[in-house]
Amino acid sequence: MATYREAKCRLCRREGAKLFLKGDKCYNGKCPFEKRPIAPGAHGLAAARKKVSEYGKQLREKQKVKRIYGVQEGQFHAYYEKADRMKGITGENMLSLLERRLDNVIYRMGIGASRSQARQLVNHGHFLVNGRKVNIPSYVIKAGDVITVKENKTSNKYFEGIKAMKVGVMPKWLEFNPEKLEGKILALPTREDIDSQISEHMIVELYSK
Repeated sequence: MATYREAKCRLCRREGAKLFLKGDKCYNGKCPFEKRPIAPGAHGLAAARKKVSEYGKQLREKQKVKRIYGVQEGQFHAYYEKADRMKGITGENMLSLLERRLDNVIYRMGIGASRSQARQLVNHGHFLVNGRKVNIPSYVIKAGDVITVKENKTSNKYFEGIKAMKVGVMPKWLEFNPEKLEGKILALPTREDIDSQISEHMIVELYSK
């Protein structure tokens, strides 16, 4: 699978929105997007003035969501197709599937400062889901699943820091106990639980053509 290795802050500038790809850096005054919120490159200003077609808007929305969750085109399209076969609204189903990725859940619990860091932690085999080791970032969790840090990893310096942290605002479908390094999926995420800056209907319109 192809991996993006350039500066991630360029992706925020390209999409014209903060995608929160760099953890703490996105919340302080060092965020490059806040200093220069235009597309990167010599033609950034010209691109900002150019009228974008409806197709162009749909394409940019798809790219934005792919970059937020860190998935490639084939994988993203597979989420769309699965969502389209499910009961309910396709766009909302797709976002729910993306939210339920294990790497995203670890990020939402505050264990990873960014989704990319959470993905790395999962890849390294630090977590158990219902007592079984899972090292696949795209693993889709279910309501009632319990996620814990492997016992032999709890004394790791990084996780010792997690134990001492204060729990921030947690999505209502999740709970996390930092002292036990344990989280639980209380329910499946709904549209109200997911970032409102995403226009999922545009992605559905793009793939429906």
